[in-house]
Amino acid sequence: SRGRRGDFPRPGRELGRGPVLGLWPDAPSAMEIRVPEEPVVALFGRDATLHCAFSPKANFSLDDLTLIWQLTDTKRVVHSFSGGKDQLADQGAGFANRTALFYEQLARGNVSLVLRRVEISDEGSFTCFVRVRGYDSAAVLLQVAAPYSKPNLNMEPNKNLKPGDLVAVTCHASRGYPEATVLWQDSHGGNITENVTTSQVANEEGLFDVQSVLQVSVEPSSTYSCLVRNPVLQQESQASVTITGQHLAFPAVALWVTVGLAICVLGLLVALAYVCQKKIRQSCEEEEANAVPELQGWEGEASRGPVEPLFLGTCTKHLKKCQ
Repeated sequence: SRGRRGDFPRPGRELGRGPVLGLWPDAPSAMEIRVPEEPVVALFGRDATLHCAFSPKANFSLDDLTLIWQLTDTKRVVHSFSGGKDQLADQGAGFANRTALFYEQLARGNVSLVLRRVEISDEGSFTCFVRVRGYDSAAVLLQVAAPYSKPNLNMEPNKNLKPGDLVAVTCHASRGYPEATVLWQDSHGGNITENVTTSQVANEEGLFDVQSVLQVSVEPSSTYSCLVRNPVLQQESQASVTITGQHLAFPAVALWVTVGLAICVLGLLVALAYVCQKKIRQSCEEEEANAVPELQGWEGEASRGPVEPLFLGTCTKHLKKCQ
């Protein structure tokens, strides 16, 4: 099977010179073909062109051209052309109806291959073999890539948070290739990726879903950012979340209970004040009623003789207090 980037053989003609499917003799090359030195990056599901070209002689005829594209490692035929037309009887099943040449440019030496609807399994090394009178071959590396979706963040728990609580923040991005690089940053831009657990799982198409979980202790207010990077496309996408912990936050139920108790206590105080005032008034009225006959007796005594002024003043003050 074909490996990922980094496992590929180095592109160039040192890979290709030699017999193809046992058809051509291992003789010195009398021609030279040109291929890209760098890998061809193709987007998943899109068409890719694997470039290969040679410089034909003045009297070149397509009837003299034999062209074979095949996988470098397994020698499976991807596309074949000879005698002026395609020869696809030996084409690998996975490439049926997915390959084409630049037929109008073959006479000018353009023998590049078009690979349609690129799949993850297409990634690897392809060898271009060309024979006219002499022959040559060289390998082209195909790197498949797919951009990741924009990350989305969620946290658990996500309400009634207090400073010091432990929260798990999950970052998720999907349908990318190859495996992503995930970076977490705090409010100050510091790298906190060491507190992270990341998993990347390929689906049936070979595309990756990435999930990264950050464990943090809640602070009064902090922002955390998750950055997902595709190393081949140099694509970066980011999402952020701000977590706020409340020091004196009361749950709604507790708040209403507190208000209710305060109202009850206030009502009791008002009732108690009313009862006390009523008791005091009754007491004063009783004292006043008892004091009137005594004063009348004192007035009689006063008519018969002098009454001590201090004694009368004390009685008068007592009556005024109860009014």
